Amino acid sequence: MDSPVSHTAAGLQEALRRLAAAIDQLEAAASRRAAVDAARGDLVEELAVMQDDRARLAVDLDGALARGQALEAATHQVAQRLQRAGAALRTALGAPAGG
Repeated sequence: MDSPVSHTAAGLQEALRRLAAAIDQLEAAASRRAAVDAARGDLVEELAVMQDDRARLAVDLDGALARGQALEAATHQVAQRLQRAGAALRTALGAPAGG
């Protein structure tokens, strides 16, 4: 026959085993959570870098478009001046205006 003390000791041993298993599970969950938090932190940092790059690229693109428009306007002005200069030379040389 088991004595009440040995029955209580067995129950205590079982409770300690369950407590140790629960603590192991808690530690594993905490480790997984720490890994997820670290990965999330890396992703947040990477997203911030990408947003900074996007903003910089948008500014660069706006500048390039403005320079392109300015070059297009300058090219148009140069073409008009060359046409006028050509017409003036033809007039000065007595050539027909259409040629």
